[in-house]
Amino acid sequence: MRLLKMANQSQKIVYKLVLTGGPCGGKTTGQSRLSTFFENLGWKVFRVPETATVLLSGGIKFADLSPEEASKFQENLLKTMIQIENTFFELGRTSQRNCLIICDRGAMDASAFISKEKWEAILASNNWNNVELRDNRYNHIMHMVSAANGAEDFYSTEDHACRSEGVELARELDYKAAAAWIGHPYFDVIDNSTDFDKKMNRLIACVCQKIGIDTGDRLNVNSKKRKFLIKAPLAPDSEFPPFQDFDVVHNYLQSDLRKAQVRLRKRGQKGHWSYIHTLRKFHPTNGQSVEVRTQLTHRDYLNLLPQRDDAHLTIFKKRRCFIYNNQYYQLDIYRQPTHPRCRGLVLLETYSAAYDQTILLASLPKFLTIEKEVTGDPAYSMYNLSLKEDWKTSKRYYAGTECNDFETSPTGT
Repeated sequence: MRLLKMANQSQKIVYKLVLTGGPCGGKTTGQSRLSTFFENLGWKVFRVPETATVLLSGGIKFADLSPEEASKFQENLLKTMIQIENTFFELGRTSQRNCLIICDRGAMDASAFISKEKWEAILASNNWNNVELRDNRYNHIMHMVSAANGAEDFYSTEDHACRSEGVELARELDYKAAAAWIGHPYFDVIDNSTDFDKKMNRLIACVCQKIGIDTGDRLNVNSKKRKFLIKAPLAPDSEFPPFQDFDVVHNYLQSDLRKAQVRLRKRGQKGHWSYIHTLRKFHPTNGQSVEVRTQLTHRDYLNLLPQRDDAHLTIFKKRRCFIYNNQYYQLDIYRQPTHPRCRGLVLLETYSAAYDQTILLASLPKFLTIEKEVTGDPAYSMYNLSLKEDWKTSKRYYAGTECNDFETSPTGT
């Protein structure tokens, strides 16, 4: 992988990205993966919530509204959206770091749900125009195609309180959402021509390409996570290239779902935390897996913690992210309290499409002592490492492939 760097970076960047698309297209997971990727690069990331979901969760049923009420609702929704976005845009402007602002849908999405005449009337009454709302307000539009259009086996409404669309309606809404943004100078469509993880990689790679970040082969659809066991003690911090350190806490949760793993992650710097709920489901027929990640509030996180699986210990790590010789790395340093098997454990992870073992090993950081490659070794799966039971007698121990391990996420966990 070549160096992740900014092209001609002479000043701070504030990049306003809209994620839009049909139902069950991967917007929520996409936001999470983009956030993790850019935060690991030292960027500040803001996530603007979907205004429609905020309003609809308050008891509004769009289907029950009269045409006049629906039109007024869309107008007020758009006013609210613009004000919320402006708040985040101002925070981005005053941030001292490069800033990615991810908008869960944008201004033009409102036009997909009303007639052209009513949309034009709303614009006129508020002195708005399509060029300002569509072309000038955001840097980049990414349309995530609904699973109902090309990945029907994965289309589901069960995990979304505000979603009830059948497949045909979902396809129609998908097309309308895409049509609303046609004409934006940077409008990309991420379809379902690959599996879900590769779809997420394509999303991140497309955003990076537009910004001017060279990701090398890390986001190549053929790239693979490689994992290496590192001998402790580590070199002093002064021998590392510039890095970002994060405190990470993982807890596996109990699950009633078959062929699924559920985990909570708490990740932060200097006492500021983000919280993620991850559900990984394995498809019963084709063997593929889909990760559904949900951003949580602190309160939600505390409410879910009592569901911890007693068969697993909590995992504490320090995660160090850095670039060396044009390669992006994550170094996981396991911390106490932990199972004796994890004491002193340090694992280095990177993504690469290089298959030549000699070339790959020669490119690894010289200031680290590599004991061996452990890619795909179940003894270094975080799920197994957290088990309380002895592996020799445990029925929970996974001796299978990487697909059993949450840590196969393409943007790190």
